[in-house]
Amino acid sequence: MIDFQILLEYYNEFPFLVKLAWDFSVVLSILITILIVYLKFVRKHLRKIEVDNLKFKNEYEGLLIEYLYSEEEAVEISEPQQVILEKLKKHVPIKAKRKVIISVLYKLMNQVSGEVTDALKVVYQNTGLIHYALLRLKSKKWYVIAKGIGELTRFKIDSAEDEIKPYLTHPVREVRKEAHFYFVTLFQFEGLSFLDKLTTPLSEWDQIQMLEILQKFSDQEICDIKPWLQSKNDTVVLFALKLANLYNQYEVKDLLMDLLSHENKTIRIQAIEVLTHLYGIEAKDVLKANFNELSLEEQISFFGMLEKLVIPDDEPFIEKHLFHKNFEIQLLALKILKSINIDKYLGLNKLPSNKKSLAMLNLTDTI
Repeated sequence: MIDFQILLEYYNEFPFLVKLAWDFSVVLSILITILIVYLKFVRKHLRKIEVDNLKFKNEYEGLLIEYLYSEEEAVEISEPQQVILEKLKKHVPIKAKRKVIISVLYKLMNQVSGEVTDALKVVYQNTGLIHYALLRLKSKKWYVIAKGIGELTRFKIDSAEDEIKPYLTHPVREVRKEAHFYFVTLFQFEGLSFLDKLTTPLSEWDQIQMLEILQKFSDQEICDIKPWLQSKNDTVVLFALKLANLYNQYEVKDLLMDLLSHENKTIRIQAIEVLTHLYGIEAKDVLKANFNELSLEEQISFFGMLEKLVIPDDEPFIEKHLFHKNFEIQLLALKILKSINIDKYLGLNKLPSNKKSLAMLNLTDTI
């Protein structure tokens, strides 16, 4: 007690700033001690949760595998399967356990196919998991909505069509994307009907992903893409052009010809490339006649068309552009000339140097 009084008197003799520094140090030390104790408690708690989750995961995996092997012919859900469903139902209302069950179902969905995935879909529906996914659609947080739609897509819940349809025009791109993928994954080409009235843009990446989804269904018959080629939404037109190219839509050649004069340059270039793929000879004469009005990118695409669709009558046009200011066009012109008139191509080496471009001097020896 005497020692404490001496320390207190000694402390009181300190200047104000020194006392303040000591006070701050003591408070800081106490806070650090409390924080260390709290962190140890949190670590212990998280470790316990991790152990419990692993235990639950192993338990649920065992139950679900047992469910799959308890199937009986002529019975939609066998008695042993119903017992397992009831066990799972008890855990579904608990958020932590619900997450574990869904993660186990995801894992099994990635490992199986065919009728087995249908059995897992029955589990998803009959345990009430679908109810919580649908609740997510009513959230005010866009990422919760997106996750809910993604989950319904993964388990192929086609009965949620009406609930998801409003999100096709959601202001957040990620939500719209998930809604698009839902309809394409579950309804294939019929699901693309949302393109009829789509006003929001489709990103290039989203277009590629939708094409990948569609290509998984080789037995599907493509729908009529003509309305999309006439859409006011440029990204819908670009997606329709990809469909025309991928699925060889020869019947839309007339609309592709119209797109050669579209106000969007990217669409015009894409239309040239699709017409090249579809052997659109009629487009060649139109583009040749208006060659000087084309942008440089369109001119390059047109020479790409000529490379595949050239005929001997195109030779004068090719010769006219052997000395084009663009290196790529020069190269394509030389390649085309070589394919239709090898003698004239070889004769280029005999031209005086002042009549050759620098590029041609290098190219005629390498092509």
